[in-house]
Amino acid sequence: MSTSNEEYIASEVKSLLGENLLEVKIPRPRRLFLKVSREAYKQAAKHLIQNMNINHVSTITAADSGKEMDVMAYLFGRGVEVTLKATVPKEDPKIPTLTDIVPGATFYEREVFDLFGIVFEGHPNLERLILPEDWPAGVYPLRKEYKVTRLKGPREVE
Repeated sequence: MSTSNEEYIASEVKSLLGENLLEVKIPRPRRLFLKVSREAYKQAAKHLIQNMNINHVSTITAADSGKEMDVMAYLFGRGVEVTLKATVPKEDPKIPTLTDIVPGATFYEREVFDLFGIVFEGHPNLERLILPEDWPAGVYPLRKEYKVTRLKGPREVE
């Protein structure tokens, strides 16, 4: 019986990470979800990118599930889209940067930092990207606890 590309990638990551590979899902052909520990996030990404030719970073994003947040790197290569996911606690929202492996991750990580407050440790220029400079420090609009107090209408343009 032949092994699918998705199964091969998952087995390679499992061999590398062992128990730090927390979950594997193959929902359909050409799609692979890998959940790893926060500590193994960078190691897994580096292996996929440098050793397995899964080297296109489509985006990096996050989601707030309430008590913790998920960081997701969407990678593509070998005909497979791989979602690499790691969970960070809200009380310590830190994860290693991927910018030294893939410089193109710079703006994606800055966006996640700006909107979720997740710190990408080792990032060369982790500063605001989207929010205005006068936005209150420590307020992250894509976190569940953020409440919209009032909406502003369109600005008048002269």
